[in-house]
Amino acid sequence: MVFSWRLLKIQKSQLQLGLVTRGFQYLTSVTLTNSNKYSINRTINSTKYPVCSNGNSFVSSESRRANSNLPEDTVYGGPVSPKLKRFTLKELKSKYEKGIPITMVTAYDYPSAVHVERAGVDVLLVGDSVAMVVHGHDSTLPVTLDHMIMHFQAVTRGANRPLIVADLPFGSYEESPELAVQSAVRILKESRVDCVKMEGGGPKRVAAAHALCQAGVAVMGHVGLTPQSISALGGFRPQGRTAKGAVQVLEHALALQEAGCFAMVLECVPAAVSKAVTAALTIPTIGIGAGPHCSGQVLVYHDLLGMMQHPHYKAVTPKFSKQFVEVGPLIAEGLERFCQEVEQKSFPGPAHTPYKMKPQEIQDFLDLLQKCGHVDVAEKVSETFPYVTE
Repeated sequence: MVFSWRLLKIQKSQLQLGLVTRGFQYLTSVTLTNSNKYSINRTINSTKYPVCSNGNSFVSSESRRANSNLPEDTVYGGPVSPKLKRFTLKELKSKYEKGIPITMVTAYDYPSAVHVERAGVDVLLVGDSVAMVVHGHDSTLPVTLDHMIMHFQAVTRGANRPLIVADLPFGSYEESPELAVQSAVRILKESRVDCVKMEGGGPKRVAAAHALCQAGVAVMGHVGLTPQSISALGGFRPQGRTAKGAVQVLEHALALQEAGCFAMVLECVPAAVSKAVTAALTIPTIGIGAGPHCSGQVLVYHDLLGMMQHPHYKAVTPKFSKQFVEVGPLIAEGLERFCQEVEQKSFPGPAHTPYKMKPQEIQDFLDLLQKCGHVDVAEKVSETFPYVTE
C-alpha cells in the first residue's frame, strides 16, 4: 500500500496534513513549537475523505456517490466511517414487505436530481422518455446509449440518497443477452447508477433480463405499455384492456420476476390488471397510469410539477399525469419579467453589479485607453463615471 503526506491547511502554529492512500485522506493535526520541532497531537477525524482529481482539496464522504453502499473502510479495514444513508434494494424490499408505498420520480439532469433527493423520493428513474421531454422527439426511440449515459452521469452527480435506475434505451439490449450485458456493464461503470430497467416480457426480453441478473446487474422490469414498442403497438396505447391481453401482462410480469427482476413497472393498464399483477408477484410493482393498487407510483418530474406550457408538449402529456403544482406559469412570468427589465434597462441595477474598480484604477484605465488610441472609448467611460477627474 502506498502512503503519502499532503499539506492541507496552515492555521497559526498548526498544520493540517492528509495521509493519502487509495485516493482517500486521513486528517491529522500537527503543532509546531518554537524550536522548529513538531508533535502530532491527535487525529482530528478518522473519517476518510475523497481526494479531488487535482489533489488539492477534499470533500465530505457523503457528498460523493459510490458504487458500493458500504464505505471503503468497511471493505478494506481501517477506521470506521459513518454509513451513507442510501436507499438501497434492501430498503426497497423493507418498504414493500411493510406495505409502505414506494415513491419514484423520473428525472434527467443535475438540477432535477437535487430536487428529487431533497424531497426524499425513494427511487429516481433516468428514463429514455428524456427523448421526448428534454430533446423534443415524438417518441423515445431516437435517444442513444451515449445520450443516456450523459444524463445518467448528470443525475448521479446531483443525487446520492435515492436508488437510481437507468433505462436501457432502444437498440441497446434487444439483439442478444450478450449485448444487454455489455450495455448494462458500460452504464454501471461510466455513470455509477445502481441498476437498470428494460421493457417487455417476451421470451427474448426475459432471456436478456436473466443474463443481466446472472451478470450481477440488478434489473427492474417493465410491462404493459412499453413505449419502445410503439411501432408494433400502433402508438401509445393502453394495454391489458381485454381478458387475453390482461393475462399476457400478468404472464410477462411473472416471467420477468422468475428471471430475477427486483421490481416491476406497470404502465397504462387497467386497475384490475395492476391489482392482479401486484397480488401475483412477490416483488414491488410501480404504477404509472395503472391505478392505486400498485406497491408504489412514478411520474415524470416535468409532468408532476406542471413545467411545460408548449402546446406540443400538452398534446402528448398523458391523461394519468397529475400536476401537483404549476411551475410552468411561474417560469413564463419570470422569463417575461427578465425580458422587460432588460429592454427597459432596469436590469442589472446597482444591487446586481457587484464588481467594482477603485476610482484611481478607473482613471488609470482611462489614461491607458487614451494612450492606446481609444479616445472615443475613454470618453464613453467618462460619461458613465462622472466622479472620475480628468
